[in-house]
Amino acid sequence: MKNGMKLVLPDGSVFEGVSRGSGSATVGELVFNTSMVGYQEVISDPSYAGQIVVMTYPLMGQYGIVEEDFESKITGPVGLVAREICTTPSNFRSTDTLSEYLAERNITCIEGPDTRMLTRRIRSSAKLMAAIVPSDVAVEQALELIRDASAAPSSNLVPSVSCTHRWFSRTPNHKWDVVVIDLGMKRSIVSELNRRGVNVTVVPYNTSTEEILSFDPDGLVLSSGPGDPRSVEGVKDVVQAIKGRVPLCGIGLGHQLMALSYGAELTDLGCGCHGDYPIRETSTGRIFTACLNHCLAVDRASALKAGLSVTHENVLGGAVEGLEKASDKVFSCEFTPEGCPGPQENDIFDKLIELMSDNKR
Repeated sequence: MKNGMKLVLPDGSVFEGVSRGSGSATVGELVFNTSMVGYQEVISDPSYAGQIVVMTYPLMGQYGIVEEDFESKITGPVGLVAREICTTPSNFRSTDTLSEYLAERNITCIEGPDTRMLTRRIRSSAKLMAAIVPSDVAVEQALELIRDASAAPSSNLVPSVSCTHRWFSRTPNHKWDVVVIDLGMKRSIVSELNRRGVNVTVVPYNTSTEEILSFDPDGLVLSSGPGDPRSVEGVKDVVQAIKGRVPLCGIGLGHQLMALSYGAELTDLGCGCHGDYPIRETSTGRIFTACLNHCLAVDRASALKAGLSVTHENVLGGAVEGLEKASDKVFSCEFTPEGCPGPQENDIFDKLIELMSDNKR
């Protein structure tokens, strides 16, 4: 029998539903994701740490859970909200249903709320904290959880999702060696690099410049990750020390840290961008679809003042989605080039290969 759950917002609004995962209470920042598919990648993406994700597409779980498709062994969001969850998936690769997996991994999920109404509420709020609690928990108790979470100082989430020891992913007949700083990395970053003949060394977020250079890398990647980059210590110093020496690529949180290291500033996007969005390449005008997950964006004026060039922008709103400092062999993107929301239209990893080839020459 399904247990009753409710989603409570700070103003006391209550959305009733049933449990499709862990029945435990949870609290986090409420965000929405516009992807039609990819729920498995969302729940295994460390960049969603500390968030409750509202999936706008009305049906989730249609193709079940596929063991090989996880982006990380780490759970991403603290909660999931869906209009309807399919319990009879149709997929020959499926090894589990979505609700079974959520229960096994102790992820709280509520099925039933009007996700379109919730999305409109999120879009009209600067930052919306929420709680998912069992139906028998008083609303005032849920509001107390929200107040406590809202009053807590912003924490650095990267240490909780970064690896603790370096590890390697090698490929036969490799041509390049790249170090990836794990800020909450998705596995697909390593897979895309391996596919291009790159041996990858993944290191924790607090690895020193000296240790990184001891691997004699051809390139450096700052991975995506959760939280506010202004609370992450050390990585900006690594960028300052390495830029101009080896090609450097920042992705997601790594993109923001790269911009901060040059003196650029961040701006708050309110509800942010989560899911699939159209991205424009500024040099050609070409538009492609990419996966986004960010509530902060690099301020365009401060980036230009810092000597950075804007390479990509969001078609819906104009937010900066990519930067470059050609003389320093540094570039970055806010979107996830390994996300594959559609055809392989972006060339971020290919650009890194080109820079490493030019640098070696």
